[in-house]
Amino acid sequence: MNDDSSIVRLAAILREEAARSRPGDRLPSSREIMRRHGVGPVTVSRAIAELAAEGRVVSRPGSGVFVAPARPPAGEAPDPSWQTVALGDRVVDDSAVAALLARPADGVVPLTGGYLNPDFRPARALAAAAARAVRRPEAWDMPPLNGLPELRRWFAGEAGGTVTQSDVLVVSGGQAALTHAFRALAGPGSPLLVETPTYPGALAAARIAGLRPHAVPVDRDGVRPDLLAEAFALTGARVFYCQPTLQNPTGATLSRERREQVLAVARAAGAFVIEDDFARYLTTAPPPPPMVATDAHGTVVHILSLSKITSASLRVAGLIARGPAAHRLRAVQVVEAFFVARPLQETALEFVHSPAWRRHLGAVRQEIGVRQAALLAGLARHAPALEVHLVPSGGMHVWVRLPPAADEAAVAEAAQLKGVLVSPGRMYYPSEPPGPRLRLTHMAPAGVAELDEGVRRLGAALADVSGTPV
Repeated sequence: MNDDSSIVRLAAILREEAARSRPGDRLPSSREIMRRHGVGPVTVSRAIAELAAEGRVVSRPGSGVFVAPARPPAGEAPDPSWQTVALGDRVVDDSAVAALLARPADGVVPLTGGYLNPDFRPARALAAAAARAVRRPEAWDMPPLNGLPELRRWFAGEAGGTVTQSDVLVVSGGQAALTHAFRALAGPGSPLLVETPTYPGALAAARIAGLRPHAVPVDRDGVRPDLLAEAFALTGARVFYCQPTLQNPTGATLSRERREQVLAVARAAGAFVIEDDFARYLTTAPPPPPMVATDAHGTVVHILSLSKITSASLRVAGLIARGPAAHRLRAVQVVEAFFVARPLQETALEFVHSPAWRRHLGAVRQEIGVRQAALLAGLARHAPALEVHLVPSGGMHVWVRLPPAADEAAVAEAAQLKGVLVSPGRMYYPSEPPGPRLRLTHMAPAGVAELDEGVRRLGAALADVSGTPV
């Protein structure tokens, strides 16, 4: 028998043996194959090489030859449809949050988003703070699980009242704080009261936690305490999520009197208030004190994040709670994430204690005033059909009503085709919206000129959809 026929015969034998074996099983050694079949080492080597070329075996030098993992037949596409059954009917909808975080394409004006334009990001000051922080050897030690004491003390001071550093848990940004709070304070299937409209990221986080959001209407002065009391009574909810300062998206700020009423309603219901203080550093007029500052009973769980005022990547926030709720929140943080990376905490601490922090706050607040005025002037000039809900005392956004017959999705799509991004109002409602709305962001464009151009494009898109001239 010549060498070629020996190779073919041996390859056929090994092919059958591989077919009978399971993926990962080891074939006999080359020496064993030579003994069994009376062939030489070259024949064995070439037969194995043939099977390897066919994808039937995998050779691992020093370990042996193993049966290769099963492959789909040639030309058959992978089929992951089995996962639909395995995953069940739980749906994680990230569309609204992803749309707010998406970067615009070149030439597109962003009138949406939740962070400062890069030109107003304190990049150099943050880089200097980070450089100082990471030079310290202890910056790479494991931090205390609830956060650096100095940083917790700073967050407590910002909250005011009788809040102390022992009440503060340092978490990885405001969104993580929401996720922790929803999971800690209410069980799956529980009702959750939210303002309507409200922040889409909160709605998404609540639904991932298995909570059922119930809408409580807001007016120009924020959430209505009378309707909040009615909602507690009807739903039996034990948690209310709100943004009392520059509420997203309406821009409403609760007065001191209404804050006291909200606290009284929540206490009477035996419920928590999650106070998302995301915009405290974006105000152009002094806001009332946080509700947590006047809360003596552990009703308020307070969130204060540094990401909005600095950079989306500075994922550092203070989560303030008292009593058993504080212990549960800390437990959730430890189980889910252990702690916030110490270099990031050290960087945040360096920055807020540097002169650059106050300079940055002043510059941003001044720019907010300039841009808000430019946006309102642009709307009056280019899109007079849009009705401004209210003029907020700061913030990044303006909430506008479209004409009643307008299709907000069609307007947003037409605007995108003209090179401007806006946020349709539907994503801000936990239930049916009262009418077409848009949220317009003035701090995302590169400057006032780009902002005005974006509003002009929006006005043209609205005219196209409605069929009326600009």
